[in-house]
Order: sequence, then C-alpha cells, then structure tokens
Amino acid sequence: MTIDDDSAGVEHLLSRPIRGTMDGEGYGAWRSFTDPDAVPLSFGFPFPDSFPLEDLSEAVETLFTADPDTALQYTGPGYATSLPEIIAGRARERGIDCTSDQVHLTNGATHAIDTVCQAFLDPGDLVVVERPTFMGALRLLRNYAVDIEGIDVDADGLDVDALATTLAERRAAGEALPKLCYTIPNFQNPTGATLAAERRERLVELAVEYDFVVLEDDPYGRLRYDGEEPPSLRTFDPDGRVIRVDTFSKTIAPGVRTGWIIADEPVIEQLRRVDAGGENRFTRGVIAAYCEDGRLETAIEGLCAAYEPRRDRMLAALSEHMPPGTTWSEPSGGFFVWVTFPEGIDTEAMIDDAIAEGVTYLPGSSFYSGDRGRRHARLSFSEADPDAIERGIAALSRAVRAAMDPVEAGE
Repeated sequence: MTIDDDSAGVEHLLSRPIRGTMDGEGYGAWRSFTDPDAVPLSFGFPFPDSFPLEDLSEAVETLFTADPDTALQYTGPGYATSLPEIIAGRARERGIDCTSDQVHLTNGATHAIDTVCQAFLDPGDLVVVERPTFMGALRLLRNYAVDIEGIDVDADGLDVDALATTLAERRAAGEALPKLCYTIPNFQNPTGATLAAERRERLVELAVEYDFVVLEDDPYGRLRYDGEEPPSLRTFDPDGRVIRVDTFSKTIAPGVRTGWIIADEPVIEQLRRVDAGGENRFTRGVIAAYCEDGRLETAIEGLCAAYEPRRDRMLAALSEHMPPGTTWSEPSGGFFVWVTFPEGIDTEAMIDDAIAEGVTYLPGSSFYSGDRGRRHARLSFSEADPDAIERGIAALSRAVRAAMDPVEAGE
C-alpha cells in the first residue's frame, strides 16, 4: 500500500467488530428525526422546567463551601465518596439488598450498559433482547460483534414463556445459548410495558437453568403514575447473575451524566478494573449534596405529578384523533407510548410528511435488530406540554390518514 492508494488511511486498522458496523448508523443517529417547528414527540427528553436549577445551584455552593480545595481536583470533593451509599440506600428502600461496595458509578446508563458488555461479551456470543428494545442498546451491542436474538414483548413485558421455548429448542439442537439477556422491566423503552412479577421470577429461574447474566436496565422505574412497583429482578437472584443499571438522567437531568451498576462485589471489582478513568467526581459531589436532605424524593413526586397529565393527554388525544385500526399501549409510568398503525402504514416513509404536518416521532424500525417495526412508532410525552401533545397527535393523525388514502385506493 502507498499513500496514493485509494485504500490509504487507518480505517483498515480498526477492530473487526467496528469495521463490521461501519456501513450502519452510529449511536444517536435517531436524533435526526427532529424539527424546531414541530411538536417533539420523538425523544425521551425531560421537559425543561423539570430541571432543579436552584437546588443544584445550592448544591454547588455547598460543595465549594465544604470542599474548596478538592471540589475541582482530580480526587474530587468529599461529597462524591458518599454517593454510592446514597444509591445503595435508595436501592434498599426498593427492596434490593445492596451495599455501597456493590455500586459502581458510570457516566450515564448507556455507559453502564457498555461497561457490562465489555466485561462479559466476546465476539460471537448470543445476547437475548426484548423485541422491540432500546435502540441505543442495539447500536452498542453491534460494536461487540455478538449475535442478537429478539423475544417479543406483550402488555406484560418480555414473553418469558417464548424465551423458555427458544432456550429449550436451542439446547436440544446443540445451538449456542445466551450469555446475557438485556431487559427493561419497568415502563419498557419503547413499548411502555412493565414485566409482570411472575415473569420476573421465571426469567431469573431461566438464567440459572441456562447459565446467563440478566442485565436489568431501570431508568424509568421511579416514574410510576399508577399501581404498585413490582420487585426488582435482583430480589429473585440466588447467585448474583442479575446486574442492575440505573441513572439520574430521568430524575435529576440528563446533563448530569451519572448512572450506576449494582452487582455482587466480585463483578463490581472487575467492572471497576475495565472501566478505568473518566470519572466526573465534581458532578457526583453535586448530586450527593443535592440528595442529602430529601430534595430528590420531593423532586420525583413533582415529576410524577407533571408527567401523569401529559401521559393522560396523549392517550386521550390518540383515542380522539387516530383512525380506526390504530392501537397503542397504556403505560403506568415512564415516558413512552407505543403505537401500531393500520396495515400499509410505513412510519419510516411517513416521517417527513408528519414533520410537515407539525410533529416528530421515532419510527418503530429503530427499535428492532432486523427489518421489522414499520407499522409502529414510539411517541414520547415527556418533553412537550399537554396542549402541544394534543396538537402533535392531531398532526400525526393527519399524516396517517393521508398515508392511508393510497393504501385504501389499491384495495
């Protein structure tokens, strides 16, 4: 090779898994589905007025007063060291047996997922995911050159019976069994479904029987508007094979970029070893100072009080405006509603027309590892105010009805 060759450069030196994904979309590519003049129903962004600006400012002042010499040092403020115990305490309040030594802090939930994948996955391993599932996790998994097996989601979450059948068939055929199962059990992204309690216990039993890790991603669990919270998968865990991921992005603000992993201490030790450096100790100190006097719990109550009418307005607007043959989920919390449109609707093809009508959404195909989901869309009620949500659903209905006309004309 010479420098004049068309192949000159360093791309050929990238790792094999990365070269295998070069023709695909990168993480965050879905953020192109936006328009400043359209009602934003695309992303799981908290509404701006939810950010606790005054309380965080006070937490920063507390940090600078208490730790003026270390607040901005590499070592970070003393407050930062208390955050794992704060997280462990909040986990115990939810029925999860946890100590601060079982907490590893990360730069957000996706970083936490990536850290677990780095520690456990080899190229060619099999990973089970919900179908559909969080598009960011799908993009991330492709970087590890793993095989992905999707198991359908229904109104009660992951179809654990279908998973049991798949596992038994694979074992009988001598096929590879999964090393990891990735699940979002509370207000699943994108469907909004919550995994039924009996399915949670059965999923952990399958993990023991077939020897795989369960990665429990729970960014929305505290944002519940109806009903009682089911127990964490980790409460059914006999031998440390359930690893929990969580984040402050939905309960404080995405910009704090702080998440965590809860696992048994031997696993946490290895996660800390592979996930070296990059710790934002200043932000962790601010969060610890913010959380120390109950402000977070008060904020979560306020968030639930603000998100519930947004959800209700979206569900009512869908009922009022959508054409016959359209169905949708009715989540008890979280940020998302999953919509299934009549046969013939292609939400990828329709997105530009929807934006022209005045609304954005995410096409369902973004949430599948294969070519599926074109009749579906994920709508988020977290960012827009209730009146804007009403306008957005009306705009979406206009786009759907316009897309239905040629379909009906061809029948």
